[in-house]
Amino acid sequence: MSRICGTEQPLVFRDSKNTASIPLLQDPIVNLDHGDPMMYESYWKEVSDKYGVSTAIPGFQCLSYFANAKGLCWFLEPKLEEEIKRLHNNVGNALVRDCHVVVGTGSSQLILAALYALCDSLNEPHPIDVVSAFPYYSSYPEMIEFVKSGLFKWSGDARGFDDKDGRPYIEIVTSPNNPDGLVREAVVNGQGGMLVHDLAYYWPQYTAVTSPAHHDIMLFTASKCTGHAGSRIGWALVKDEKVARKMVKFIEINTIGVSKEAQLRVANILEIVSLSCQRHKPRELENFFEHSRNLLAKRWRKLREAVENTDIFTIPKFPRRYCTYARDFTEPYPAFAWIKSKEGTDCEKLLRGQCKTMTRSGERFGSDIEYARISMLSKDEEFEMFVRRLAAIKM
Repeated sequence: MSRICGTEQPLVFRDSKNTASIPLLQDPIVNLDHGDPMMYESYWKEVSDKYGVSTAIPGFQCLSYFANAKGLCWFLEPKLEEEIKRLHNNVGNALVRDCHVVVGTGSSQLILAALYALCDSLNEPHPIDVVSAFPYYSSYPEMIEFVKSGLFKWSGDARGFDDKDGRPYIEIVTSPNNPDGLVREAVVNGQGGMLVHDLAYYWPQYTAVTSPAHHDIMLFTASKCTGHAGSRIGWALVKDEKVARKMVKFIEINTIGVSKEAQLRVANILEIVSLSCQRHKPRELENFFEHSRNLLAKRWRKLREAVENTDIFTIPKFPRRYCTYARDFTEPYPAFAWIKSKEGTDCEKLLRGQCKTMTRSGERFGSDIEYARISMLSKDEEFEMFVRRLAAIKM
């Protein structure tokens, strides 16, 4: 998780009466490896103080396994389903009217559920290839290889994938992409292809919402939408009922449903976000997406200034696109910075040694050591410390 780690011999601060001592950090290490979304803490603190955003659940509630016995996803809380659809309709980033909603323990569980659902009925003699265009999300190969499934296997970069005469395969399309923030489409044009669209970052604080997505399987998560990673709630919008039912079965066997308490908390959070988007919202309630976008814009500006102060690094530039939510042309501000060092330089090691900052090496994403991924979602003090150190690097 994103945090600041102390050194073995911290400095000590004593108050004016010399009665208490508090350890101070000496040359702390900043951890920007994980995308822990602590940037959102300030917004939710302010909102909670004004609106009392909390979910109090009496001891006699949420005892049953079942939440919606008549629904396709029997463990999905109706309130959460209602707020998911409401938020997508308000933002305009996905069409929900023809889709079944499947809730999961984060989007990671839903990815495996989707792979199982697509492969289970094909009766292929060999595991089906799963690919994604590099640089791909580093957890895709890890989670797919970890389960050692006989139904599917990780087969790497989609751009180099051979369709093998129409044999089935699955391509995961991440848009905007993690780690480089680019808007993406499928790259394999094979006849046997099945697609899973990971749209965790298709929200207006990160990118322009150009049109409502309407793919066969679309994955979203509260961790990147609102910053509530600890609740572990993700959801899939699925067109095909048979696929949705198989995904539900996977989650049933895997975890016997999803925490009701977490679902109700996230439903409450999504309701506040939708309310903040309304024209006639309470005057004190700041628009969540505008607030988050402004924070990310400031961070990206500081990062670009720090990079320009060196002759070692480069970061991507993104074109402005028309956002139907903002009703204006907007610049993307991705949740991660895909930073590149001079050719032949190990970027992750350089940042760790010269900048005392932990990042994730480009090799983890199927790319080269000259690249590293930096989280833009850490706490303010961590990000400020990082950009100051970055600007001071000299070689």
